[in-house]
Amino acid sequence: MVESVAEPPFSDALRADDAPGPHPLLQPVLGFLGVWRGRGLGGYPTLDGDFVYAQEVRFSHDGRPFLRYEARAWLLDGDGAPLRPAARESGWWRVQPDARVEALVTQPTGVTEILVGQAEEGVVELATHTVALTPTAKEVTATRRRYTLAPGGDRDTFTFVHDLAAVGQPLQHHLSASLRRATGQSTPPASSWNSSVQ
Repeated sequence: MVESVAEPPFSDALRADDAPGPHPLLQPVLGFLGVWRGRGLGGYPTLDGDFVYAQEVRFSHDGRPFLRYEARAWLLDGDGAPLRPAARESGWWRVQPDARVEALVTQPTGVTEILVGQAEEGVVELATHTVALTPTAKEVTATRRRYTLAPGGDRDTFTFVHDLAAVGQPLQHHLSASLRRATGQSTPPASSWNSSVQ
């Protein structure tokens, strides 16, 4: 007989002041906690033209030294109305004692990326360490991502830039978006690693 189990007893937090408290190693990336929404512009030489998209990004934690990362996007028409689902991915940011970040990102298109980079002063830069592809996935050889919290007192906005090397093309610009915080951390936590990161 299989016993039923209630909801998981350990929740994910979208804010640094929610339970569970964040692991100390997360201090350099606490400003990214929350749910973010916005719009972006994308393009690539193998596509028919540029496109406009909307995106939601979510960063949460469960008290251990990593962030859970989820992102989904949908294409927009000329009037800003949703056309259809687009990119979707999920993964983890593992933060190391020297503020180095090891990220694992998986996409339903059959692509899994392991990226490494650094978190400092409200910026996380990641570049490809390894790409793994399923047998039917399109070729992706490298990516580079940059997440930047708005400077100054407004830490409720971040920009995202994604470069891509795929299907025989060299590493080049693919996506950029500006997202606004919808839920989560909106003020620096009292025990912040560095207030400029918040």
